[in-house]
Amino acid sequence: MSDKKIIAVVGATGAQGGALVRAILADRNGPFAARAITRSPGSDKARGLAAEGADVVAADADRPETLGPAFAGAHGAFCVTNFWEHFSPERELAQATNLARAAKAAGVPHVIWSTLEDTRLRVPLSDDRMPTLLGKYKVPHFDAKGEADEVFRGLGVPTTFLLTSFYWDNLIYFGSGPKRGPDGVLAITFPMDDKKLPAMAAEDIGKCAYGIFKRGAELIGKTVAVAGEHLSGSEMAAALTLALGQEVRYQNVPPDVYRGFGFPGADDLGNMFQYKRDFNREFREIRDVEAARRLNPELQDFTTWLSRHAREIPLD
Repeated sequence: MSDKKIIAVVGATGAQGGALVRAILADRNGPFAARAITRSPGSDKARGLAAEGADVVAADADRPETLGPAFAGAHGAFCVTNFWEHFSPERELAQATNLARAAKAAGVPHVIWSTLEDTRLRVPLSDDRMPTLLGKYKVPHFDAKGEADEVFRGLGVPTTFLLTSFYWDNLIYFGSGPKRGPDGVLAITFPMDDKKLPAMAAEDIGKCAYGIFKRGAELIGKTVAVAGEHLSGSEMAAALTLALGQEVRYQNVPPDVYRGFGFPGADDLGNMFQYKRDFNREFREIRDVEAARRLNPELQDFTTWLSRHAREIPLD
């Protein structure tokens, strides 16, 4: 392992970071070693990564003094934040800033920042097409990440900006899966009209990140946007119907209705889906499935993902 280049992976027990660590470990003859950065090195997930061969290191994006040792000597760093842990875009921006400063101070040659669009560049706060949230955001979990892009650029961190897509895993873990209506029929509900939603398996984001690191300096300074497939709600429902063996319908609702569903983050997600609907061409055209497949030849489409995970989707 001593001759391998270290990739320091923030959020190593999460969806994206964990997938990257596993991709590095699976490539046993590859050029990289995985340093799994986590706040909880004693957790079951962290112990599992250690057992598979990762070097597990304790660090916390909220505590910048812990990040220097975690990034020291690394050839690459994968930086990601998790808005849904705390629902605070300000905290997310502060975490991203800490990560960027630590990577710069450590002299990391290649950083991947997992990011999303700052929607305010297309929907300014004065635009009443969608409500302003928390005083200064349209889609908080997008906007803070997009704002952080300029932190990485401003500090001169050698960064690849990885624009991600909706996780199909949200059908399992995030409450986005089919719900049974009063008539007993399952339905998925999005405020997307007939527009297509770029989406992918979370594990494929990690594999695409690995593909970026394998490309070396070629993608530094570039934005890479990934997706596994672009599907409408009706197309998703048809695939779910086949995979689950029972009818699943697509229920389209206005964004205002979705924002009013009342679960934590409903207003944020309602704005997010409205943004993806209203700027569908711009949002989709950069998320190139074939480009993602070149980075990750094992890229899954929705049907493939369902063949592996449909049984895990909870059905109300």
